[in-house]
Amino acid sequence: MLSTLKPKFVWQIFNDICKIPHPSHHEQMITKYIVDFANSHSIDCKIDKVGNILLSKSATKEMDDCPSIALQAHMDMVPQKNEGTEHDFLFDPIQAYVDGEWVTAKGTTLGADNGIGLASALAILVDPAVEHGPIEVLVTVSEETGMFGAFGLQPNWLTSKYLINTDSEDEGEIFTGCAGGVDFSSSFPVTYTVMPEKHDCYLKISLKGLKGGHSGCDIHLGRGNAIKLMTRLLAEYLQDISFRLANINGGSLRNAIPREAFAEISLNKEDLPKLKSIINQYKDILNNELKHVEPNIDITLSEVEPNKIKRVLTAENQNKIINWLHTAPNGVVRMSDQIHGVVETSLNLGIVNIKENQIIANFLIRSQIDSAKDAVVSSLISHSQLINANYEISGGYSGWEPNLASSLLELAKDKYYEIFSEHPKIMVIHAGLECGIFKKAYPEMDMISIGPTIVSPHSPDEKVNITSVYRYWELLIAILKSAKHLK
Repeated sequence: MLSTLKPKFVWQIFNDICKIPHPSHHEQMITKYIVDFANSHSIDCKIDKVGNILLSKSATKEMDDCPSIALQAHMDMVPQKNEGTEHDFLFDPIQAYVDGEWVTAKGTTLGADNGIGLASALAILVDPAVEHGPIEVLVTVSEETGMFGAFGLQPNWLTSKYLINTDSEDEGEIFTGCAGGVDFSSSFPVTYTVMPEKHDCYLKISLKGLKGGHSGCDIHLGRGNAIKLMTRLLAEYLQDISFRLANINGGSLRNAIPREAFAEISLNKEDLPKLKSIINQYKDILNNELKHVEPNIDITLSEVEPNKIKRVLTAENQNKIINWLHTAPNGVVRMSDQIHGVVETSLNLGIVNIKENQIIANFLIRSQIDSAKDAVVSSLISHSQLINANYEISGGYSGWEPNLASSLLELAKDKYYEIFSEHPKIMVIHAGLECGIFKKAYPEMDMISIGPTIVSPHSPDEKVNITSVYRYWELLIAILKSAKHLK
């Protein structure tokens, strides 16, 4: 039972959060929970025009001389599930459970990103053992799909000079900077024709078993992108077979590395043995290339009812689309020259699907350097123009520039060493944090980001380490208790 874990207030609230559906853009029920929570504990609560919530509480006894600190979390979660898992994220609770030293979920994302951060912020407000100065808790909406709440945050709504973001995912690391990002969507018309007369075999190719993961935190790990691996199969290995493509799709979120991809094809049944042989060969190739990072890659063939494939792409259109996807850039572009082991610039081909006679590809570009981000956008524009594809650029945001002279950072470092007798790592995260956007409305605000250890966020393998939650909590309450030392 999650509610028996320590710190008890954090896990009890997180257990409540797991019961409430809260994917991005569907936060009505979690909003009601937070408002009811505030009202039941006589905590001041406000909601702005975009749906962000601000909770405020005065200082505990003898802590009035401390400056106000804002704790920040986002209320939405990434809805991902394994194929075959029956789960409706708009209605069904997350089935969280303890698995040894971790908490995870049955076949779906857990929502520890950022549910644990939200639970910890709410727990601060109600745990009688926590000493703190004036506290504000800012809970933003729809962070995972474009940071809408952060973009809508109004100046002067918060009064705190200091802010602790709870959305980082490595305990023992204090984050003081993050990458900026921008969405890029490219689309191209799909032209259909009737199937060739000799095509009497209709198949679905399924490429599954990849780990996926967060397109910022995990992009440097060399994991396979299912869309890229599928188009490699079509472009490099199946050109000796006269097949026709009827459909292709993969991925579901632009900020998650695609775990699965699918293609529907028609061909002459005489070519089926050769197709099976090629796919087995391709599986061996991938297992050899990626065996250390993707041990569970699987490619299967299944029959499609003939009446479900009523038309296929024209040969010319098929070749253009396959080559376009095969040559699409993806992955790490450059590592940071300033901070060892940190990605500077990357992009993720997160979604491909066919809708209304258009094939659409969605990318998310990240970089600590705006000009480098712009350079990747420029390359994608050129890539789109090679086949006269349309493109759209949206949701751009700047990174959070590190401030190594931060008073809040110094306090967090001192408290970490005092509690754990070791120095924390000072980091810049390649993922996007809302802090960079907050800086526009609050340019003088001093900010850091901390959190527990969360593995494989944005995928059904997501899990949070129980011990790290306790350590994160200990650091958080120590910072609040010592806030009078902030300059």
